[in-house]
Amino acid sequence: MTTGGVQIGKLQQACSHCGLNQLCLPMSLNEADIRQLDEIVERRRPLERGAHLYRFGERFSAIYAVRSGSLKTYTSTEEGEEQVTGFHLPGELVGLDAINSWEHPCSARALETTSVCVLPFEQLENLAGHIPGLQRQLLRLMSREIFADQQMLFAMARRSAEERLAMLLLSFSNRFERRGLSPTRFRLSMARSELGNYLGLAPETMSRLFRRFSDQGWLKAEGREISLLDLPALRALAGQSEDEAPCEGPAALR
Repeated sequence: MTTGGVQIGKLQQACSHCGLNQLCLPMSLNEADIRQLDEIVERRRPLERGAHLYRFGERFSAIYAVRSGSLKTYTSTEEGEEQVTGFHLPGELVGLDAINSWEHPCSARALETTSVCVLPFEQLENLAGHIPGLQRQLLRLMSREIFADQQMLFAMARRSAEERLAMLLLSFSNRFERRGLSPTRFRLSMARSELGNYLGLAPETMSRLFRRFSDQGWLKAEGREISLLDLPALRALAGQSEDEAPCEGPAALR
């Protein structure tokens, strides 16, 4: 179906696995509302691996949805060392933590070639004032992302190194599955040192854990290609029941 030059079917298909789909596809929004929302979305050139989407201290102007690729967010210590605070996969939002201060409290860097949708925040706010239901959807989406952050943070507290790794692997599994990908076979775009940094674990500890998980028959790792061979065992280690959704979303673990 085409209305005003916008192919609604294609737009809905493109947004079906995007973290913004609760903004542009809820039943409360009609086709005209969807067109207005799509008009403010900017689709920039892809970021190359290592390029920054934004840096610490830069003025906040937009929220971002990852379309493809992946990002990491991080802060820097006074000694210049990085502390990874989150990994962001397709369909997930980045930049929400800057809304309060209007400055980014961390930096976001591409882990691989990455495309994002840019929603200028002031335009989004103005649009929400004219479209019934959009503001509510925006607040619900932000609340969901913040809750996911807190859920991961609290779940990781006082856990052993093994439990932390199991929980993180299950989180990746669930996040890939929600995007229609395999929950047991996937490629991680981040290095193990970055995973360890996120979990607060030393590189040698990460190497030892991966060897143990492999020896136990829980996973197979070939470089960054991961195969989860025993999900029930990983869930038991993480203290999760089979029907319990793993913790999701980026969060600072320290």
